[in-house]
Amino acid sequence: MTFLHERLGNGLEIIAERSPAALSTSIGFFVKTGSRDESEDLWGTSHFLEHMIFKGTTTLSSEEINRRFDAMGASANAFTSEEDTCYYATVLPEQQDDAVGLLSQMMRPALREEDFETEKKVILEEIRMYDDQPPFGADDRCRATFFAGHPLARSVLGTVDSIQALPVESMRGYYRRRYCPGNIVLAASGAVDFERLVRTARERCGDWEPLDLPRRTVPFRRGCDLRDTVDRIERPAATLSYAVRMSPAPPGDDEDRFAAKLLAIILGDDSGSRLYWSLVDSGEAEQASLHHHDFLDAGIFTLQLSCDPEDAGNLLERLPELLDMRGRRAITPSELDQARNKLAGRIVLSGERPRRRLFTVGLEWTHNGDHRSVADDLAIVERLGLDDLDRVLARWPLEAGGCTVLAGP
Repeated sequence: MTFLHERLGNGLEIIAERSPAALSTSIGFFVKTGSRDESEDLWGTSHFLEHMIFKGTTTLSSEEINRRFDAMGASANAFTSEEDTCYYATVLPEQQDDAVGLLSQMMRPALREEDFETEKKVILEEIRMYDDQPPFGADDRCRATFFAGHPLARSVLGTVDSIQALPVESMRGYYRRRYCPGNIVLAASGAVDFERLVRTARERCGDWEPLDLPRRTVPFRRGCDLRDTVDRIERPAATLSYAVRMSPAPPGDDEDRFAAKLLAIILGDDSGSRLYWSLVDSGEAEQASLHHHDFLDAGIFTLQLSCDPEDAGNLLERLPELLDMRGRRAITPSELDQARNKLAGRIVLSGERPRRRLFTVGLEWTHNGDHRSVADDLAIVERLGLDDLDRVLARWPLEAGGCTVLAGP
C-alpha cells in the first residue's frame, strides 16, 4: 500500500491509501465537525446538516443526486458523530472522477428553507424512534451524566426541543464556519488514481473560499475521579432491562488507547470474553459487552447489558467483581494471545475492504494528522503485552467509579 498527501492552496487536504490489489475505489469528504462543536442553541445541527447535504444544490435536486449515484453503481452514504461528519461513495475505479465530482457538488448545498422545514420533520421522527427502542435513551442519559457540562454530553441527534427551535439561518451560519476547505479532508482508498484525484479536486474544490480555521470547543480532561451513580428510565412495556455503564478510559491522544481496545476484547467481546462466559453463556444475561471509545481528548469504557428485569439488580451488584481484572482475576497469557489474534484478524479483514480502510485512514488523519498502514497496526497489536494491560488497569480501573443508567419495566 502507498500513502499519498497533497494540500490545495485554499487549505483542502487530499490523502489516499492506494492498494494495487483493490478492485474498487472508496472516496469521502471528512469534515472536522460534530456535536461537540455545537453550542446549546445549535444542538443537533451537525447531524441535521448531514441530511440537508443530500437535499440538493442550486443546480442539482435530491432526485438527481440519487440518480447519478445509481448510474455509477455507487454505494453512497454519510454519518455524523461527536467529532466528525463524513460523506462517502464506493465505486468502480473508472467512476472515480464522477464520484469526486458529485460529492464535491454536494458539499456546497443550497440549504433551501422549504427543504429545511421538510427534513426537520424527518429528524424529529428519528429522535422519537431511537427513544422508543432499546436501550430507550439509556446511552444518551449515561453520556449526559459522564460528560456533564461538556459538549460531549449532548446526543448527536439533538432533542425534540432543540431541533424544533433551530432556524435555517443558524444552520447556514454553522455551515459557513465549519465547512470551510481548511476544515475538510478529501480521502480515498483502494484502486486510486491519485494524480487524477488531485486534478479533479483542484477543478471542483479549488475555488472554495478559505476561512480562518474554526476552533474546537471546550477541551475535556478527566481522571478516574467519577463517583458511582445509578439512574433509571421506566419503560413499562419493555420485556428486558437494559443497563449502560460508562467509566473513564484512555483518550485518543494517549498511547494507551491501543491497549484499552485489547482489554475491552478480553473482558467484553461478544464471544469468548469474560463477560460472555460469566453472564451470557450461563443464561444470566441476553447480552453483555464492553467497548473502548476514544475521542480527541477523552475516552470511555462503555458496558452494555440486557437481562430479565428480575435479574438486573443482582447483576449490577456483581459488576465491580466482574470488572476487577487484577489480583486473583489477573489477565492470563492465553487470554492475551486470544485477544491479540482476534484484533489482528479484524484489522486484516477490514484492511481488505477499501470502504473500511477509508474510514480508518480518513479519521486517523483528521484526528491525529497521521497515517498507519495495516502492517503498522498489526505491529502495534503484536507489541502489546501484559504490562501494557496492567498499566491501563492501574490508570483507568474498570471497577472504580462509573455512571450507570438502567432502562426497563
